[in-house]
Amino acid sequence: MARLTETAPFVHDGCSITDSSFGRFVEIGKGSRVAFTTFGDYSYCDQFADIANTTIGKFANIASFARIGPTDHPMQQASLHHFLYRSADYWDDVENDAAFFAHRRSRRTEIGHDTWIGHGAVIRPEVTVGHGAVVAAGAVVTRDVPPYTIVTGVPARPMRPRFAPEIAERLMALAWWDWSHEALRTALPDFRALPITDFLDKYQA
Repeated sequence: MARLTETAPFVHDGCSITDSSFGRFVEIGKGSRVAFTTFGDYSYCDQFADIANTTIGKFANIASFARIGPTDHPMQQASLHHFLYRSADYWDDVENDAAFFAHRRSRRTEIGHDTWIGHGAVIRPEVTVGHGAVVAAGAVVTRDVPPYTIVTGVPARPMRPRFAPEIAERLMALAWWDWSHEALRTALPDFRALPITDFLDKYQA
């Protein structure tokens, strides 16, 4: 029997999930923390990923220890510390700073379809990683990543395209990530075996 299902995400032990939603066939790796985030169909994260305030497309591949949408501290105030906004943890007569938390959650990170986020990569708030892009292990992404581009380094910079621009455009037009589960199964042998141009020629009208 298949391990992943349409009806509920496969959440491994030790995860912390806060106000998040999950599409079909989603898997959340051991010890991961996911907050205020949406996972599209078939996307997964490996163990100990830390993801906040992020919209993740379909078929995203997120490696272990990735950090996506890391939250900020109040750099313009006299102190950076939690006591400014998690104040109720320290005193009984004050509430947490709701406006600060609302601002944090408004700074969304966007991860496109069929992306690969490498081990230990960091993707900052308000960054968009385009469809088909690859973020190398250990990269720190501070700017948007174009579709089907491989980025590396600290801060991350384009290394090379994953595919030539005309192939990338055809893949985005094909949008195979919107195919039904049954259509994906039918095409599975071709996903596995066909060179990319042959695959596009077969499935693109």
